[in-house]
Amino acid sequence: MKKVHASAKEALAGVLRDGMTIMAGGFGLCGIPNVLIEAVKESGVKDLTVVSNNAGIDGAGLGLLLETRQIRKMISSYVGENKLFAQQYLAGELELEFNPQGTLAERIRAGGAGIPAFFTKTGVGTLIAEGKEVRNFDGHDYVMETGLFADVSLVHAWKGDTEGNLIYRKTARNFNPMMATASRMTIAQVEHLVEPGALDPDHIITPGIYVKRMIHVPDVEKMIEKRTTREKPAA
Repeated sequence: MKKVHASAKEALAGVLRDGMTIMAGGFGLCGIPNVLIEAVKESGVKDLTVVSNNAGIDGAGLGLLLETRQIRKMISSYVGENKLFAQQYLAGELELEFNPQGTLAERIRAGGAGIPAFFTKTGVGTLIAEGKEVRNFDGHDYVMETGLFADVSLVHAWKGDTEGNLIYRKTARNFNPMMATASRMTIAQVEHLVEPGALDPDHIITPGIYVKRMIHVPDVEKMIEKRTTREKPAA
């Protein structure tokens, strides 16, 4: 089965529909599937539920889909870098399901592993636990969280082969590997695309069985959320 497609638009063809759930990997602006996100924007699909650690920033990443009002609901951990997100949420125009960061990661991992729910101490006695089952184990309260599973996962990898085996690099490894397992279809954008056999099997993080479609993005833009520098010392 051919997995590599010529463009993001081609890779997403026949996949997108209104009202679907999409997972988008990465952490901040690092390791986000920005080329695929731009193609989702161009498709015009709407009423999306998006699972992502954050919502990009204004004008970049998932922020592009907020600008076009294509997202109906976000399931996220951190959204503090996006003013438009805050505006839409406070105006009642955007639904939000907040998760502690570790809980979000485990909900995605559980979804990929076929685990419908689990219990965690995180959030007990807070707003996070409202409306959820709380159970006592060995004298301690735990809140029940459900696994997450999407219609499609969009991930970014540093290197991959044409069979869909993927390697992630540094911070870009956050959320991408677990999301690759937690949907009906995983589509990956890959910086360095090689032939089968070129990857060290011990270095592969996502096996190709999880990846259905791919695009090659050799010159992908790598954005920085906040550039912090210090003044050059006087000569």
